[in-house]
Amino acid sequence: MLEKLCNLNGVSGTTDAVKDFIINEIKPYVTEITVMPCGNIIAFKKGKYTPPKKVMADAHIDEVGLIVKDITDDGYLKFDEVGGFDERILLSKRVTVGENCIPGIIGIKAVHLATKEEREKVVPISEMYIDIGAFSKEEAEKYVKKGDTIAFVSEYKKIGQNSVKAKALDDRVGVAALISALKKDAEYDYYAAFTVSEEIGTVGAQSAAEFVKPDIAIILEGTTCSDVPGTREHEQSTNQGKGPALSVVDRASYSDKKLNVFIKKIANENNIDFQLKRTVMGGNNARSIQLSGGGVKTAVLSVPLRYIHSPVSVMNISDYENYEKLVKCFLDNIGRAGEIYD
Repeated sequence: MLEKLCNLNGVSGTTDAVKDFIINEIKPYVTEITVMPCGNIIAFKKGKYTPPKKVMADAHIDEVGLIVKDITDDGYLKFDEVGGFDERILLSKRVTVGENCIPGIIGIKAVHLATKEEREKVVPISEMYIDIGAFSKEEAEKYVKKGDTIAFVSEYKKIGQNSVKAKALDDRVGVAALISALKKDAEYDYYAAFTVSEEIGTVGAQSAAEFVKPDIAIILEGTTCSDVPGTREHEQSTNQGKGPALSVVDRASYSDKKLNVFIKKIANENNIDFQLKRTVMGGNNARSIQLSGGGVKTAVLSVPLRYIHSPVSVMNISDYENYEKLVKCFLDNIGRAGEIYD
């Protein structure tokens, strides 16, 4: 299922393919599905019991990508970013443009025409273009238009003994884990929110939280992992092979301390490996959910991803397996949520 999700295109603002896939997967297993005007999917899962506090699990369905902002007279596409990423990853990447998935390549001026200064600097997006094989603006406009989103081309593949590479692992890991939980019997009622537009400002999460009005929310994410040569140990946010990562604080939210203690306790009781995220960079849907209504207790549980927000993110399979287990154990124990409020 994770492979199918990653191979779908769902750049922020154009997530219908992902939305339709999710609905088809979860429809037989949930009590009610609401599709909000913004594109959020809110599913209610009826359990054996009603917990003392209303709980929502959130995973965003959009991915980073690009958008066409202009078409040159000679048929090249000028573009900008949708979501944040390192511009260094873009050169020579394969992409598809628009609803019809028109193939293209990201290029720049030929190296033998570049000055010494140009060759030594990081090329900004403003100097790049996408070549779709058109020779005029009129020809290009037969296939694409301004405002079309652009997705990276990268198939989900296993590498090594226990890893996979793919685009959009952030946050199809969260989506897949939440779908997996919904397909199993639930001890307690909970809401599953599959939200849009996280990559451009946690937009969907705010309306989802206002709709559900949870007391507690767990945000299911992918997070940065830089356990690679050149990164000192104390700078490594997470490490692959050590389990899912529990956040303490980032640039957008502060996780509830009692909720984090509760999750650690559940992980230890069920012999599930986990780690603490050791840096404070980044942000996620906890930012908007935490501030909704009268305030929501939030926790963020993530899968460590090398080369996040690129066409070739890398994930450790055992980390994901432990992630799925911990998500399900958390949802099966939310009847004890009173502990969080003691």
